[in-house]
Amino acid sequence: MAIENQTQQAAADLDTHVAEIIKWHFSDETGSPFWLDWARDQSWDPLEEVKTFEDLCNKFPNFQDEWLRDLPNKVWVPKAYKDRPFNIFETGGTTGMPKQRIGWEDFRIDYTAFSETLSDEHFPRNHYWMMVGPTGPRRLRLAIEHLANERGCSCYFVDLDPRWVKRLIANKQFDQARAYMDHVVDQALTILKNREVSALFTTPKLLEALAERKDLVRAGIKGVFCGGTTMDKQYARFLVEEVCEGGKIGFVPTYGNTLMGLARHHPISRENDYSIAYYAPQPRAVLRVINTENNQPVAYDTWGRVELSTLTKEFFMPRFLERDEARRRRPWTEAPWDGVAEVRPFGAMEKNIVEGVY
Repeated sequence: MAIENQTQQAAADLDTHVAEIIKWHFSDETGSPFWLDWARDQSWDPLEEVKTFEDLCNKFPNFQDEWLRDLPNKVWVPKAYKDRPFNIFETGGTTGMPKQRIGWEDFRIDYTAFSETLSDEHFPRNHYWMMVGPTGPRRLRLAIEHLANERGCSCYFVDLDPRWVKRLIANKQFDQARAYMDHVVDQALTILKNREVSALFTTPKLLEALAERKDLVRAGIKGVFCGGTTMDKQYARFLVEEVCEGGKIGFVPTYGNTLMGLARHHPISRENDYSIAYYAPQPRAVLRVINTENNQPVAYDTWGRVELSTLTKEFFMPRFLERDEARRRRPWTEAPWDGVAEVRPFGAMEKNIVEGVY
């Protein structure tokens, strides 16, 4: 099927999904207290006026992250999930109250689908993985373990507290930040020395730090997931060619968070100048690159603000402005909808952004 036809079909599938999700979250029988109360305060009816994704973009305002910080979690529970205990996942923040998202099965659904994008060559089944990154209250810990289990693997974990690292860097305590990173890397190297591991999930800076102290190919690593901080073209080339030795280790950059799930990447190489483009797990989540002045997508290959809409029965979050900017990329045959490329913190060219090791 030609990419144009694929794109049209994907858009039609998204519209069908949007109509289903709107009916779910705004019906008295299944909806959540927050959205039912919100709809009563509007001069329009989502059930009547939102039938397509374009309708959603034109009618809904930007979702406010303060709602996830300030409101009790029970307001987000759809009636269909009433009386079922839920997971509570945190995201973002350096100090103060973090954003929280509740959930039941979404992380399993999202990461089961993502498993289908991985190759058995670089992520062999029935073996062992290791995650070096934030666990604790974050969805990522359960999600990565589920992803490993989905492929018949078990997973080791080395924890990382990104909020602490960001605070150290913001306070210019660089020696303490470096000591903490060394502490995390030491733990990971101990596992690699004493246990078999074939796949690694970590951040770009921790991957680089691990590779400085150990030959990852000789250690048995065949595949690496990498995400959490900015990877520009130069850094992506370094990770692919130097750290992963030009393909000896499969390199899978990821873009995702607790609010979205995980976006897959378009393969990167010299042919596309190591420009990393990500594609959301549509229709469950949709990424746009927009001009915030007019709420319209920017032209392809130009910069704009990243906007996320999450559309599942467990969680409805329309038009959330991420703290990222990116280039808009054209649909791809493996994901026939818009992608986001060269993602970086919003305003990164105008101000200094604290990212830490995550």
